[in-house]
Amino acid sequence: MKRDNIIQIKSYEFAVKIVKLYQQLSKERKEFVLSKQLLRSGTSIGANIEEAIGGQSRKDFYAKLTIAYKEAREANYWIRLLKDTDYLKETEATPFLKDSEELLRIIGSIQKTVRSS
Repeated sequence: MKRDNIIQIKSYEFAVKIVKLYQQLSKERKEFVLSKQLLRSGTSIGANIEEAIGGQSRKDFYAKLTIAYKEAREANYWIRLLKDTDYLKETEATPFLKDSEELLRIIGSIQKTVRSS
């Protein structure tokens, strides 16, 4: 039986939450620019994880993982910016920040493992 891939699951769940947040920000708060940036980076994490899993080589895997890490950092940035410009309340932003930081820790750990082996 195949074991669940935690980064694959968490990055997909994060993407779903980001899509819903984008819908809320654009519909209710009429914010389109920053939230579109968040939508792109937040959904790109999982897409790059998927590409890494399907990578043709260890080098390809690591390269896609690195892109996913960069996208997670960018998503974290946009969430903080939305919070600090009052498009998101602190209570709304906190779960997203925690999720993005968790993704960064997991991806960073995988990168470290790949580098050392």
